[in-house]
Amino acid sequence: MDKYAKLFSPCGIAGCRIKNRFAMAPMGPLGLGDSEGGFNQRGVDYYAARAKGGAGLLITGVTLVDTVIEDVVFPNTPCSTYNPIHFMRTARELTERVHAYDAKIFLQMTAGFGRVAIPTNLGEFPPVSASSVPHRWLKDVMCRPLAVSEIQSIVKSFGDGAYNAQRAGFDGVEIHAVHEGYLLDQFAIAFFNARDDAYGGSLENRLRFAVEIVREIKRRCGADFPVCLRYSLKSFVKDYNDGALPGEIFAEKGRDIEEGIEAAKALAGEGYDALDVDVGSYDAWWWSHPPMYQEKGLYREYAKIVKDAVHVPVLCAGRMDEPDMALAAIEDGVCDFIGLGRPLLADPDYVNKLRTGRRRLIRPCLSCQEGCMGRIQTYSAINCAVNPQAARETIAPILPTAKPRRVLIAGGGPAGCEAARVLKLRGHVPVLCEKTGNLGGALRVGGVPEFKTDDLALANWYEETLRFLDVDVRLHTEVSADDAQGYDAVVVATGGKPKRISVGDDARVHTAEDVLRGVKPAGARTCILGGGLVGCELALWLRRRGAEVAIVEAESTLMPVNKPLCSANWEMLGKLLGRENVRIHTSTRALSFANGSLKLSDGGEILCDSVILAIGYAENRGLYDALSSRVDELYVLGDARKVSNVMYAIWDAFEVANSI
Repeated sequence: MDKYAKLFSPCGIAGCRIKNRFAMAPMGPLGLGDSEGGFNQRGVDYYAARAKGGAGLLITGVTLVDTVIEDVVFPNTPCSTYNPIHFMRTARELTERVHAYDAKIFLQMTAGFGRVAIPTNLGEFPPVSASSVPHRWLKDVMCRPLAVSEIQSIVKSFGDGAYNAQRAGFDGVEIHAVHEGYLLDQFAIAFFNARDDAYGGSLENRLRFAVEIVREIKRRCGADFPVCLRYSLKSFVKDYNDGALPGEIFAEKGRDIEEGIEAAKALAGEGYDALDVDVGSYDAWWWSHPPMYQEKGLYREYAKIVKDAVHVPVLCAGRMDEPDMALAAIEDGVCDFIGLGRPLLADPDYVNKLRTGRRRLIRPCLSCQEGCMGRIQTYSAINCAVNPQAARETIAPILPTAKPRRVLIAGGGPAGCEAARVLKLRGHVPVLCEKTGNLGGALRVGGVPEFKTDDLALANWYEETLRFLDVDVRLHTEVSADDAQGYDAVVVATGGKPKRISVGDDARVHTAEDVLRGVKPAGARTCILGGGLVGCELALWLRRRGAEVAIVEAESTLMPVNKPLCSANWEMLGKLLGRENVRIHTSTRALSFANGSLKLSDGGEILCDSVILAIGYAENRGLYDALSSRVDELYVLGDARKVSNVMYAIWDAFEVANSI
């Protein structure tokens, strides 16, 4: 606690005293509202859990102020203007519960999405924007410019919405956003704004929409009511739907740093009480929603630029989950608050665990975005890959058992570890057997590349957590069918086995797992068969280690079955492979490999020292099949049940272990 004391010192935003420097960063609240524009019970419980977990400030995900002008169906998301009485009733319950933990909460309100609206949420009419520009996802769809009367209507709605939020007990609001290429940003950036009226042309005119919003809110709610702005200093836009990679030299078509500083000063001068700083845009989404391929704390240098330019507090998120990094950012004047978004999905108790010296028990975020952004894009629901209870805090509580049972768990991968954790918390007596010398299973293999170290962190977290819970863990112990004697239930979580095919010269054909473990060498030149997530990440890792790498994928695109992946992840990974000159052969099969030559179905040939198989895994169900007629209560989890990903291994284990 003494080391991190600065992180737990109070700080204020426009007179709103916040007990520590941790703010829950805004994340899309899909599934946390009801059809009448209020917060549902999931939403209330979700935010209350993060307040209980110690965060000083909570910023809700984006909520609507207009439901008419922009024809967007944003499913089950709160709206402070649609049904004010219902909103206030449900929001009041939320704010009262948050305040019980001495936390503060801001409502994030949006002007709209414009050209970046997710296609599944678009209505019947053309999407809107500042000008007639192409839609981000629908390449053949052009947006219609907002009329001045519509802009003025949205501005008024912000005043109404903020007033309703204030009455409901919110401590402030955050405006969404001159950030990420959303509607306000489309007005602020000249590349998207070709208007010739008062809302186009000069920077002053392009910021007019955002300025009128803060003035209207202050008029309605009072000068002391805090208004924060989600703000991107730099866009990283090379062209429509084309963003820049880290370190890339390019001509910025969005907002560059020079204009970003000027805009930040102007917005703070017009009444915004804090700037929640990041960089990026939908055209370069891997900056706005950084996957594991981005470095930790990637917004720090940009937050520091803004901090030095303005007189208001600055918030900084973006993979800021390393406590030492967060502490340095506060001490060095990079920012005033540390934003934690996905880390608080993974562990709502992050802040309290750090405060009380339990850092090793903080469940890490993988930056995989499979449970959060991937599911938001695909299913309109926010969740978390490593925390099955995220946004289901009271829907899926861990239920104490009235009848403790002795449960044998075969396999110490993520499914087996999660089952042991939940069983122990419920009061059962789990015995976890793992045939190797450590826990983690596939996490240990997947975590070998330097950009996947959080996989190793999750494996280490399971080891530490099971030790803390005093679970009986038996390493170097392989379970046989006879070992099930004397247990009330058996959970088989024996994982999967890498699939193998023969293309010739088998001595130089290896599995991806063997190469990652260092059991087999890739050589100076290699070809990876399989362009799924494993194959693509392996290719990037090997290329950065100096090898010449090619990928051969039978489907027409890379990563064809790794869904739901967030677009930020697969787009950035694909661009990185291109920058690293990894040769890609799609719609192609390997025919034969001999004498260092791999023949392809398209008539091509690749000269390589090895061929690496990344063609998937097969379920390792041998133990389950052997026990199927011998054990009354028998379960199979993880890749042993169906080869999938870490998220479903953990989620399925939680579900089953919580029902035994």
